[in-house]
Amino acid sequence: MIESARGLVVAAPASGSGKTVVTLGLLRSLVRAGVDVVSAKVGPDYIDPAFHTAASGRGCRNLDTWAMRPDTLAFGIAALMDPGRLIICEGVMGLFDGARGTPGPADGSTASLAKATGWPVILVVDAAAQAASVAALVRGFAYHDSAITLGGVLFNRVGGDTHAAILREAMATHLPGIPVIGCLKRTDDLGLPTRHLGLVQALEHPDLRTFLDRAADWIDAHVDTERLAALAVVASSMEAEPSNTPPLAPLGQRISVARDAAFAFAYPHVLEGWRDAGAELAFFSPLADEGPTANADAVYLPGGYPELFAAALSVNDGFRNAMGAARDRDAAIFGECGGYMVLGEELTDASGAAHGMLGFLPVRTSFAERALHLGYRGVRTLNASPLGKGATSFRGHEFHYATVLEEVGAPPLFDAGNAAGDAMGTTGLVVGRVAGSFIHLIDRVA
Repeated sequence: MIESARGLVVAAPASGSGKTVVTLGLLRSLVRAGVDVVSAKVGPDYIDPAFHTAASGRGCRNLDTWAMRPDTLAFGIAALMDPGRLIICEGVMGLFDGARGTPGPADGSTASLAKATGWPVILVVDAAAQAASVAALVRGFAYHDSAITLGGVLFNRVGGDTHAAILREAMATHLPGIPVIGCLKRTDDLGLPTRHLGLVQALEHPDLRTFLDRAADWIDAHVDTERLAALAVVASSMEAEPSNTPPLAPLGQRISVARDAAFAFAYPHVLEGWRDAGAELAFFSPLADEGPTANADAVYLPGGYPELFAAALSVNDGFRNAMGAARDRDAAIFGECGGYMVLGEELTDASGAAHGMLGFLPVRTSFAERALHLGYRGVRTLNASPLGKGATSFRGHEFHYATVLEEVGAPPLFDAGNAAGDAMGTTGLVVGRVAGSFIHLIDRVA
């Protein structure tokens, strides 16, 4: 009999507890041990999944209970379910942190995903500043919601053997039914550099393999990975049937997608949906002065970090000329966040220097004047665009520090609201077959 795929969720009481490095180390350790392992990431994240892929050698799926239709979520989970696999799903923020104003089973939290799947939670607790008190903290997370199974605990940033013994004794005394899977000793060798949107991207690390192997060595030294894997369970039946209806209708039949360090924020499930719907995808690097293919009837500029490469993008004539040719032949052109900034007239970098962009949309943005824009968004198209002719609703996410200096002279793309349903006005622009906004679209609304 072939064993069904089993999964578990790596979560934490709060951001900064170390769950990403723990997850990467676990993936690498399990792969080195010959385990058939695959990963997932809760919520709207582009950066961590790329590290997962580097650690496991397999693609990582985003799973989002707020932004995805139930059948889209069910399809994503089903895609992980090859027989005999172990699924490691990394959570987002603290275990119960979800979308404001969206209580219940679809708030986007790690807890909501654990409920949807039935996968047990492995809680990564930063124990650096506490000892026996960790038992009280773990008790709160174990019994806060009876619909969640707390399968075990990993203590992180442990000072030494005596500290570890105190932690284990506290758990054995007060919570004997929750196993301590490991006590990870504090180390200065496993820090990952960060920037304004999170970790520096995996593709920008010159020696990522060495880092991942060090993380796996750390896990091997301090974690009972066999016991951890034994805690995984088969996902419970989903209420919705899996559907491969694409989250976004294909922009065209032959879609050229920008992909490099400046344009790395494309959701794999969106690209997969386009392929499954019959579209042909080709990739190009604007930073390498490449442009869309000459026969592309659609171009997608995803988000990323164009604000860090604005000077280069402003003078890459091969990219600029190919984009102009695509617009002239009436190809559909769609940009999200960083891609929207590049479709605009001007982008001011952190130093205050202004750089000319493609000029397809009448928007000017600045990274010198920063303001955080963060949160789930519900949007509805207001005008015909590459996303369709009629009014179409989507759910997505916004996360950037850029400021709009000017955004006038063209019809808006979306009417927007936040997760709580509060109106946020219009956002984005449409000019003919060119459109964009700061919203990263995740799924259409049924």
